[in-house]
Amino acid sequence: MLIVQRRRVSAYDPDAQAYITAVEAADTQALEVGVKDAINAFVVGCKADGIWSAIKASCIMAGARTLAGALVPLVGAAPTRFGTEGGWNYNRKTGTAGNGTNNYLNTGRNNNADPQNNFHMSVHVSTTGTGGYYLGSNVLVSGSSMILNDPTNTRDRWNSRSPSADQLTPNTHNIIGFKGSTRNNGSTFSVRTDGVTVAPTITGGGVLTSVTPDSSQIYVFARNGTGGTPGAFLSNAVRLAFYSIGESLNLALLDARVTALINAIAAAIP
Repeated sequence: MLIVQRRRVSAYDPDAQAYITAVEAADTQALEVGVKDAINAFVVGCKADGIWSAIKASCIMAGARTLAGALVPLVGAAPTRFGTEGGWNYNRKTGTAGNGTNNYLNTGRNNNADPQNNFHMSVHVSTTGTGGYYLGSNVLVSGSSMILNDPTNTRDRWNSRSPSADQLTPNTHNIIGFKGSTRNNGSTFSVRTDGVTVAPTITGGGVLTSVTPDSSQIYVFARNGTGGTPGAFLSNAVRLAFYSIGESLNLALLDARVTALINAIAAAIP
């Protein structure tokens, strides 16, 4: 009798499967089916929305069984850890936090890697803190970019000039969930927080007009300072579950996909 063996074909999207395989290798054990389903749904959904190709660097900093797995890149280069190795605090459902003193990630993505007026960055915040940077390039120079949380407001700068006070979006400080900014033209940019996309207002003078992006690596949990030295850190209460960097995209669509991803991961983990 001739027995024909059929090769099992993964039901997952190839990009999702490649990421899942890499995470499981870093973890040295398999993920729950529900976590894998959530990852696949995110990738498939982003592709259906037409925003997947705009994501050039990204980590899902939750879901994996270990911190090593959580820092496997979904897209782009793997981030590099700096600071106190034992100071990292990882939670599978809510994400990754540093020690608030000297821990940060270098994403390996340069602020000038994407076109000057075709750029986005985003994070998913699980726990806010008293201040610091979620993502930031060298904010000491013109043409820098950042997503900053401080005790009274959320600040953004996007390949823009350095005003006496940064661009401020009112009433969006200490918000849990998706936070992102995108620029698709030379005169302004958009910010999305708490489910609303707006054009930021400016306090203390300055302009939103874009300038040539500075050449510096984008950090997580910090901003890149002069000579690549981190200049400010988040408190150890801040926890992030996702970040992305890349070309301009629809923030509302990315918000919906990221929020569904993090919620589904939390629901799938016992």
